[in-house]
Amino acid sequence: MRWLTRDDLAAAGRTATGLLLVPSDASSVFPLASDDRTAAAGLTGAALQAVGVGERDRVVVALSEPAGPLWATAAADVAGAAASVGPRGRMRLHHALTMLKATTLVATPTGAMDFLARLHLEFLLDPLDLGLRHIVLTGEIASKRTLAHLAGEFEASVSEVYASPFSGGALAWRTAEDQPLTPLVDGVLQVAALAKDELVEGDGELVITPYVHSSLGDAVLRTGQVTRGFHAPAHTVGEDVLVRGVWLSLPRLEKALAKIDGVSTWELTISRQGTLDAAVLTVTFARESLVGNPMWRSRIQQAIRALTPISIEVEIAQEVSETSAPGVLNDLRGHHLGRDRALIA
Repeated sequence: MRWLTRDDLAAAGRTATGLLLVPSDASSVFPLASDDRTAAAGLTGAALQAVGVGERDRVVVALSEPAGPLWATAAADVAGAAASVGPRGRMRLHHALTMLKATTLVATPTGAMDFLARLHLEFLLDPLDLGLRHIVLTGEIASKRTLAHLAGEFEASVSEVYASPFSGGALAWRTAEDQPLTPLVDGVLQVAALAKDELVEGDGELVITPYVHSSLGDAVLRTGQVTRGFHAPAHTVGEDVLVRGVWLSLPRLEKALAKIDGVSTWELTISRQGTLDAAVLTVTFARESLVGNPMWRSRIQQAIRALTPISIEVEIAQEVSETSAPGVLNDLRGHHLGRDRALIA
């Protein structure tokens, strides 16, 4: 078996064929031949059916690429209608739900919570007026009590689907926070040791073994997501961190900042104080003359925008350090366990 990471999939993208599912930062490339596309849509449709979505439902998918179109295609096969509207713009989402008379919303956990908060605080609208019957969450680590809170506010059934971080397609589901994941098909979603290329029982990193995939059938794909007792992952591990449903490559961030003269070290702080993740990059310079230089701040901001669609605030440390040091990730959410799998107990 080939054990592959996100970087391995990205490197193989130069020769991959078929429909290539590529996130906005091109951090991975997941190829789908015709039969693969049919299988991915079939599993995603089966997940929707498992959580109660049926022919009477009208589905609005508020997910980013590449998951959004895949989920809308799958939903169209099992529901009465489906549309992909993207994750941006809460008022636009409200308009789409109303105009399409949607009964089902598919969104990330923080996206759904932020939508609810804005309905109450900004738009002064009653969530019950939407008439949603189902809310399906996917693509992020949900905060505690998210499912129950949304269910009470919308008076809808709320479930969570674990989707492949590479294709966005559904692999497993649950309908309550205390439930373990129920795989949609045996043998595709498994658990591996963090520091060894071997499958294990119990706690570890979720891995995907797509044995029927046209070109990855002999591969084991490390997801970077950690499970305990085959529950929905509450932690991530490795060189990529999950922020607002998007994976951010820490080595690419390091490489981009290393090209900027005068940067001695940096700290990336991620928090979730409200409904959404927030990211702040604090940069320390080696020379005093750069601390208040707007051109250098702008160079850093532009380098970040070239890497990721995630909104990252840039702050400049007031104290300088002539000694270079590795960058630091400070995840106040408690999600990311560390970059080196071998150092994690």
